[in-house]
Amino acid sequence: MALTVENTIEINAPASKVWDVLINPEQTKKYMFGCETVSDWKPGSTLIWRMMHEGQPFIPVKGEVISIDPNKELVYSVIAPDNAEIPDIPENYLFVTYRLTEHNGTTTLYVSQGDYSKVAMGEKRYRETYNNGEGWNPILVQIKAIAEE
Repeated sequence: MALTVENTIEINAPASKVWDVLINPEQTKKYMFGCETVSDWKPGSTLIWRMMHEGQPFIPVKGEVISIDPNKELVYSVIAPDNAEIPDIPENYLFVTYRLTEHNGTTTLYVSQGDYSKVAMGEKRYRETYNNGEGWNPILVQIKAIAEE
């Protein structure tokens, strides 16, 4: 059985504005724990989430852009490269999918992350992300606030 965290939020902004919040490093820093995205946003390209930690550059998450359809869908893989408990091999990467659907200037943003049932320490990683049912909600609330500014 697949183990996937899924969340959805309605945002009072066009998909293009939500998209900018998702991929613009200046915007991602505001909601992703100070991390900026570094990528050229092409399928197969590296995607890193970079931040400063104790005065040093730090990459808490890395992955690869799997597919991209601007203003509609983005799929990328992720792993925490500094987690010594989980080998940095393709089998241990999770996949994050953003889907944007716009209706009359309002955008529904759907996010999924998984499949935790197929990766090392999947149950533990799932519980951490699921966060008692909150999942991506705290991040989505911040994305919404930024996009609606």
